[in-house]
Amino acid sequence: MLLVDIADHVGTITFDRDEKRNALCVGMVAEFSAAFTAFAAEGVRCVVLRARPGSKVWSAGHDIDELPAAGRDPLGWRDPLRKLVREIESFPAPVIAMVEGSVWGGACETVFACDLVVAAADSTFAATPARHGVPYNVTGLLTFLNAANLGLASEMLFTADPVPAERLCRLGVINHVIAAGALEDFTYGMARKIAANAPLAISVMKEQLRTLAGAHTMSPEDFERIQGLRRIVYDSHDYSEGLRAFKEKRKPVFRGE
Repeated sequence: MLLVDIADHVGTITFDRDEKRNALCVGMVAEFSAAFTAFAAEGVRCVVLRARPGSKVWSAGHDIDELPAAGRDPLGWRDPLRKLVREIESFPAPVIAMVEGSVWGGACETVFACDLVVAAADSTFAATPARHGVPYNVTGLLTFLNAANLGLASEMLFTADPVPAERLCRLGVINHVIAAGALEDFTYGMARKIAANAPLAISVMKEQLRTLAGAHTMSPEDFERIQGLRRIVYDSHDYSEGLRAFKEKRKPVFRGE
C-alpha cells in the first residue's frame, strides 16, 4: 500500500492504494511502521510523505470499513490513525507532508501531525467526521488545536466543508502553497536543506517542540469525561445511519439520537 525510497538521507513514503483513494487502514499503518523503522536504521534525516504525482485525492482518511460496530466501546478500539500519528510524531527526524489533491477526514490530522506541510495551490482539506456521524478522539482534536486556532478547527469539524490550502497557509496552519508544477522540486529542496543540517540538533528540537505543543493542563477526571463523551455517539442511531449511508452511497438522515 506504500512505496518507500531513500536518496541523499531523505526518505520518501508514497501512498499506493489508489483503488481506495489512499484510505488509511491497519495494513497500511503496519507498512508505515516498517518504513519508519527502516529509515531510522539507515539514518534518514528527513521524510517526505506524499501521494502519487497528479493524484486527485491525497488520502480519503480513515478506511470506513474498519470503523467499530455501533455500540462498541471506542476506548478499547485499536485505532490505526492514532498509531500513525504517533509514528510521525516520534520519528527522530522531520516529516514533511507534500500534499497534492484533496485531503479528507483523518488524513487532515495526519497532515497536521507532520512537522512541515507543503501543498499544491489547488489542494483542499476537509475534516469530515460530522458528515458521517463519527465522533473524534481527544488526542486527534489536540492535533487540530495545535495546528489551527479554535475558530478554524471548529469550522472545519462542524461544517465538514473543504478549506483551500491558500487559506490555511494565510492562517499559519501549513507552511507553503506552491504551484503544482513546482511542488516536488520545492519540497525536496527543503528536505535536502534539512538533511544537510545537524541531525542530532534537529532531532532534539523536534522532541522539544512536540513536548511543548502537547503541554495542555487537564485533570485526569476531565480527560476521562471528554473521552467518554464519544460513547454517546457510538451508541447512537446516527452513528449506525452514517456508516450505512456511506456504504450505500446516499445522504444520511440524522435524527440527533
